Amino acid sequence: METDADRDAARIGDQVRQTSDRAARQFSRLGSVAGKAESGDGAIRVEVAPGGLLTDVRLTHAALRSGTDALAQQIMTLADTARRRAGDRMYRALSPVLGPDGDATLASLGYEPLPDPDVDDEGYSPVLGGR
Repeated sequence: METDADRDAARIGDQVRQTSDRAARQFSRLGSVAGKAESGDGAIRVEVAPGGLLTDVRLTHAALRSGTDALAQQIMTLADTARRRAGDRMYRALSPVLGPDGDATLASLGYEPLPDPDVDDEGYSPVLGGR
């Protein structure tokens, strides 16, 4: 005989599977949730995973001319921009899946939408991708 606990566990399991399936569809639709940023002259490009893990740095010879301290500062600034972009992409992927209570959870993880959903202050479109 099935108990209330068994029914509750089965219901919760179904909800988890459904949420997981919706999230997988969102991620496949959006593609990568990595954040990218580059310097105005294109000499430095960075990519980060959601949460800020630096996954790629590309430098041209011109980037190396500014000196190590200036280069490090530019990389850190660009990585922070890319982190916010990755957080925006993660938020936009999971917010519709998790519902209204999910927004607070996403914010607590550092995944928040950028102020303008179409284009941010450096011309990056979270919907279309970009730099």
